[in-house]
Amino acid sequence: MSTYVFSDVHGHRATLDRALERVSPGAGDAVFCLGDMIDRGPDPVGVMRLTRSLPNVCVLKGNHEDLMLDALDHRDDVVAQANWAINGGMATLSGLQEAPEDEASELVRWVRGLPLSAHVEVAGRHYVMAHAGIRPGGSPPADGAWSAAALDALLSAQTPDDLLWIRDEFWSVPTGLLDERGEGPIVVAGHTPTPYLASMTDEFDRPVRNESGIAQMVRVGARDATGGVADRWDIDSGAAGGAGFGQVTIVRLDDGEEFAEPVRDGE
Repeated sequence: MSTYVFSDVHGHRATLDRALERVSPGAGDAVFCLGDMIDRGPDPVGVMRLTRSLPNVCVLKGNHEDLMLDALDHRDDVVAQANWAINGGMATLSGLQEAPEDEASELVRWVRGLPLSAHVEVAGRHYVMAHAGIRPGGSPPADGAWSAAALDALLSAQTPDDLLWIRDEFWSVPTGLLDERGEGPIVVAGHTPTPYLASMTDEFDRPVRNESGIAQMVRVGARDATGGVADRWDIDSGAAGGAGFGQVTIVRLDDGEEFAEPVRDGE
């Protein structure tokens, strides 16, 4: 059994398909998608279909799914329509209009019910997952033991706005969840394409772009106070920017191995 996580595919179904072919998740594996399946790229509905079909998948809502629901729920609201449009929503709207009506309705219902956060324990390490991140300033439980109940409490204390939208306030500040031995939960998030982190922090484990100039995932925040362990992982490797800028990255939490596929021209 393995546990995989990816985020911010933004309509690039063909790229996601290639990345998934490399990991071939099966019935015994768990898959987490941290949102922003839609908008910007050419096939947002295809990404929703593919993601929803994965075995044992847990999909979180991203800010783009939230923008979509707001626009669909308030069709006479000029601001809601404009917010979705300027963020690439027309690709998603066109795809929904071209899909069979019952399927489009079912996909929207599915998105409406998606959670905003999740946590999982893999190989003795807890991982907290949200689309954008969490509000920093947490601390380990008094007894030092992270449990499912403690993680539930941590996430229930977050606001939907932070889970969907937080950026600078998350990436520029330690979470406070790791102790000096490096023990505690790591927060895995997307939302912020890794090249944007250059203005927020310099605590990367590697450059935000690979040798080909393509955005790549980074781990942030390793310091003495965290036992040299990075407390935040940014897995948004810039697929929204398309070919020449980004890729889709799937991370296997069991061993940290990354499976990345650059977005190609026309996909």
